[in-house]
Amino acid sequence: MKKTTIVTIFVLIIGIGAYFFLKFSNVPVDLPNEEQVATTTPEEIEEPTVQEGPIVIGTSAGNRDIIAYQYGTGDKHIVFVGGVHGGYSWNTALVAYELIDYLESNPSAIPEEVSVSVIPVLNPDGLEKVVGTTDRFSASDVSKDQAVRVAGRFNDNTVDLNRNFDCDWQATGVWQDKTVSGGTKAFSEPETTAFKTYIENVKPEAVVVWYSSAGGVYASNCHDGVLPETRDIMNVFAKASGYTAYENFDYYTITGDLVNWLAKIGVPGISVLLTNHETTEWDKNKKGIDALLSHFSK
Repeated sequence: MKKTTIVTIFVLIIGIGAYFFLKFSNVPVDLPNEEQVATTTPEEIEEPTVQEGPIVIGTSAGNRDIIAYQYGTGDKHIVFVGGVHGGYSWNTALVAYELIDYLESNPSAIPEEVSVSVIPVLNPDGLEKVVGTTDRFSASDVSKDQAVRVAGRFNDNTVDLNRNFDCDWQATGVWQDKTVSGGTKAFSEPETTAFKTYIENVKPEAVVVWYSSAGGVYASNCHDGVLPETRDIMNVFAKASGYTAYENFDYYTITGDLVNWLAKIGVPGISVLLTNHETTEWDKNKKGIDALLSHFSK
């Protein structure tokens, strides 16, 4: 009995000593706390958004920068493109620059749910041939020489960029009654490759591409029919702008077309063809743009 009492007292002494040692010791103990434990749920992780501001998305065959101007932070991204045919369709670059001016002066024009990219000049080589620069210019800078303007349709590899995309691509394409180069393969050109990469990265809800000149809004299609959302944005833009809507471009056979490639990869895309080669028809296009932005805010 005496031995049992001694053992009990000994255990109590050790226990009390350990308690006071731990209580008053300055030795830090690494225990998890609220700040150390991750509590973020998958639903709270935000999707990446397009960063605002101008970025260089690639360079041309002539080593000229291709710039995308990005506005807004919404998840629904719309891309507007001008200058695919460089200086030949110089007014398509000017209307894109007018859009840039509009968005910079009126940031509230972009709904909270939407973000916008504007690529004013996809073919800077061709634009410089005709206006002497790849940056902002005015109509007075445009060469009066028709042969120079025609040469401005192509990049420095003499390729028609709108025959270099992957929908019915052919090495030799047709423009009106002329034979043009479609490149050595689909996306052989640095401009089209840069655009392809950009589209794959930003994953837009829709793409609008300006051309000239036929007057109208044309849907994209690569043998699988017009996408329902493509039809929707075609009608929205056409109704607001006053342009006529067309589901097909049937003036002549097109190969390697940009917006038709978009249809092939499931991205809604429309071509807005200005009525001539001399004016931007900004008032009409602004109405179409505003209607499209509103469409994607719903």
